[in-house]
Amino acid sequence: MRLTTDALIIRENNNIGESDRFVTALTKDCGVVRASARGAQRIKSRNASATQLLTYSRLTLYKGREKYIIDEAEPLHVFFDLRADVERLAAAQYFCEVAGLLAPREEEAGDWLRLMLNALHLLGGGKYAISQIKAVTELRLLALGGFMPDLPGCRSCGTVEGVPFAFSPTEGTLVCANCSPPAGYQPLSSSVLAAMRHILYSPLEKCFFFALPPEDGQALSDICEHFLLAQLGRGFHTLDFYHALAAPMQALQRAQQDGKAKDSTS
Repeated sequence: MRLTTDALIIRENNNIGESDRFVTALTKDCGVVRASARGAQRIKSRNASATQLLTYSRLTLYKGREKYIIDEAEPLHVFFDLRADVERLAAAQYFCEVAGLLAPREEEAGDWLRLMLNALHLLGGGKYAISQIKAVTELRLLALGGFMPDLPGCRSCGTVEGVPFAFSPTEGTLVCANCSPPAGYQPLSSSVLAAMRHILYSPLEKCFFFALPPEDGQALSDICEHFLLAQLGRGFHTLDFYHALAAPMQALQRAQQDGKAKDSTS
């Protein structure tokens, strides 16, 4: 049975022979599929550009014995702007690796696809900090995958606001200062907690959009990453590569912030 569905190419795998390209795609109607794109390695192939990594395409495919076969592919949007910035490209590849792990197989995955497309558009636009886009994408991917943190209030007394909170990446719960957070709970500023709640409880079209001071933006990125790694119990090579690229820029930003703080007190 032939099926036409929109999809994001999230991985290029080892190619098959001299002409076919083997890819992993996040599809709207079938979730994550592994597929062979016929003739896609040929320069003049109609399937070539539409089956490259980080391309949003309309695929016509059918299911073979072990994988899907892409019969036709039409590119809808190619995220060329990401390829001009290696740090943003690395973040995009990390998002793709996480989505490939968590998104369903053989099931509708429209929300997953919409989230990924929004994240990649914002990454490519360059208007929002990578750390903020990364935090939102991590939390929303986890929530879609069934790893929803419990953020309404303190797990012990139910307090919702008005006191400091700490969060456990392992437990995914909050404990307020009045209940003495146990070991493993990390303090959260009120703005970071508000941002996490916004990310999880806002509609998809609004969840990326909020403002945080740079230091809170980095704290948000760190806690969301710790939560993801703790819940999934594994690391990601793409995340390691992203950090290797991002570390020098983050060090420069911290030095600039320290310099501004010293100037304001002198």
